[in-house]
Amino acid sequence: MVFPVVVGLVVAKLLAELGLAALNRAEVRRHAMQAPAAVAAIMDADTYRKAVDYTLAKNRFGVWSMIFDTGVLLLVLASGVLPMMFGDVGAWSPMGTWDDALFILLAGVLLSIPGLPFEWWGQFHLEQRFGFNKSTPGLWVSDKFKGLALMFVIGFPLLWALLSLVGWVGDTWWLWGFGLMFTFQLLMMVLYPKLIMPLFNKLTPLPEGELRTRLLALAQRTGFKAATIEVMDGSKRSGHSNAFFTGFGRFRRIVLFDTLIAQLTPEELEAVLAHEVGHYRRGHIPKTIALSAAIMLGAFAAIAWLARSDWFNPAFGFPAHELAPSFLLFGLLSGAVMFWFSPLGNLLSRKHEYEADAFARDAVGGAAPLVDALRKLAQKNLTNLTPHRWFSGFYYSHPTLVEREAALAKTA
Repeated sequence: MVFPVVVGLVVAKLLAELGLAALNRAEVRRHAMQAPAAVAAIMDADTYRKAVDYTLAKNRFGVWSMIFDTGVLLLVLASGVLPMMFGDVGAWSPMGTWDDALFILLAGVLLSIPGLPFEWWGQFHLEQRFGFNKSTPGLWVSDKFKGLALMFVIGFPLLWALLSLVGWVGDTWWLWGFGLMFTFQLLMMVLYPKLIMPLFNKLTPLPEGELRTRLLALAQRTGFKAATIEVMDGSKRSGHSNAFFTGFGRFRRIVLFDTLIAQLTPEELEAVLAHEVGHYRRGHIPKTIALSAAIMLGAFAAIAWLARSDWFNPAFGFPAHELAPSFLLFGLLSGAVMFWFSPLGNLLSRKHEYEADAFARDAVGGAAPLVDALRKLAQKNLTNLTPHRWFSGFYYSHPTLVEREAALAKTA
């Protein structure tokens, strides 16, 4: 009964996603002709109509993409191609674990290939149509090959070490595996902006001037020490904008998209950075890391339990008690379960966003700069300001702008 149950979970997730997409389309269309008063205060009529068109276009594209991805997954699971691949790769080195790691990576690569036309269409047709795409076909292909190379350079030895833990430490391998993976994630928080990010984007120090002076003064008075403030050339791929910080302690870096600097005034950028600092000062980062660690530990325990069972792997055509297939199947199927818990994670995330907004308001002496910045970003990014509440519950880690403005006004 394992395989039918898994198929039922995958299909149930797809039906739920299609239902949520339909609810969101209906909600957006309901307000398409006349924006609610709170939304009309944020966007002019022409921008709002364009945002509606963008939202509906993304929705339709997402529906077809979800149906296709689910169909590919079910076809792959039912066809037996993965067990055949496992046997073929295993024949190369029956006594080693490197072939198991290679199997997982090759399966991941092959499963990603059918979706490439959708990624291409989304980038060069959908995003292009609304003026967001700044990439080129050559850059897009280059990014794919760089990502593939990194997957083998970093992913292969990491997977090999995880799979080898069974032979090294026995049944407690999953505890050691969690420790290895968690340590790796913490290490990447420091190394990613220095070693990985420059392979895709150019990072340059923020030049001297009013903006740098203002942001350094904000960091000083809020107790947020950063090694540097850098500008990332996000405009080479997209017109969307963002700001974030990476690392921790003396390795912390503030990164601003060049698109963000072009769209906002120094005062508004200060408010956006104050919001990011708010996440740090309110303790959201260690809380998020702790939650991520707990979920990861649970995932490793589940993989170990499934790999020990006599029923999980054979339900999909794999030999029982083989760890590599359990890793792969868990990665492919866990989303069908975790999807239903996403509203809980989003509730916590939105709580953190409200707290960071309040911190930013207090740090810059009022809500106006942050509100102005968020309104500009909503306009520039054609944000959907009228999502259905169930849709936002499942997919929105941030409150809507209308909700954020109401919260800022209430706690002012």
